[in-house]
Amino acid sequence: MTETHDSPHVAVTGAAGYIGSRVVSELQQAHPDWEITAFDNFYRGTVQSIGDVDVDHVDLRNRDRLEATLSGADVVMHLAAISGVDDCEEKQDLAYEVNVQGTEHVAWFCRKTGAAMIFPFSMAVIGDPREFPITVDHPRDPLNWYGRTKLLNERAIETYADGAFPAHQFMISNLYGGHEVGGQSVSKGTVINFFVRRALAGETLTVYEPGTQSRNFIHVKDVARAYVDSCERLLEQLDAGETGVEKYEIASDEDPSVHTVAELVRDVAAEVADIDADVELVENPRGDDETLVDSFPVDTSRAADVLGWEAVHDVESAVRDAFAEEAE
Repeated sequence: MTETHDSPHVAVTGAAGYIGSRVVSELQQAHPDWEITAFDNFYRGTVQSIGDVDVDHVDLRNRDRLEATLSGADVVMHLAAISGVDDCEEKQDLAYEVNVQGTEHVAWFCRKTGAAMIFPFSMAVIGDPREFPITVDHPRDPLNWYGRTKLLNERAIETYADGAFPAHQFMISNLYGGHEVGGQSVSKGTVINFFVRRALAGETLTVYEPGTQSRNFIHVKDVARAYVDSCERLLEQLDAGETGVEKYEIASDEDPSVHTVAELVRDVAAEVADIDADVELVENPRGDDETLVDSFPVDTSRAADVLGWEAVHDVESAVRDAFAEEAE
């Protein structure tokens, strides 16, 4: 079984990506004495190095290579995944191999060695919420293949962790915001980021009908901090010999409608960058795969009480910063 060290060893999968690269950066700032192993298969991620840590090329599907790379890790932050709804639908075999089999490879390593595990299973596992506020205890009914792979992951990790290692699973709301790693800007085509990029390009901000559908939004930097907080707790749990899964909601208190977000981006673009952007409602191609509610509150008290975490970024400030940076 893995024993914790004076200088803990943390491994991060998906480290070249949007969240993973930010997590490695946050770990370095919070714990410069920790050993960090970072790797990715570079399917989407582009970050080659973070501080003094190089991101190695390792594919989750190669279990022998994976286990060799993870060797000695006290905590594995498993962030690698085929994460887009459309990507998973169009490449279902790949999503199965990476999301389902790859995650089980990581969990099996943790079961064999006793290393702790961090894993985000996404709000996609819930599908259409039956009540609010959202919590990790809600019934599971995913609407798409991405959500189904994450549900398989969630259940598998529960089984592997039982009696063998501690694990934290995170239900993450809709991401936004960018960040910088070694002079490289890192972002992703999430809803708010999409609107900002469209406005900067002088393009219309297209909103799927009816536009009143609400989402909860959380900044990537807030998510990364949650993983660092989680890592600290998991090391304590390893020392205490604890096993099994804890689940947390990572979200903010902001759940505006998509149309409201588009209007905010339009208004800030005009005010800060003198950009005129139009907002247009368009037909929703996802139909029944879209959750249509006008409020999307999430209960994050568990993360606050146990991990001491809270969201500190807000949507308007992030949007203003994005345009201000471009205007400089």
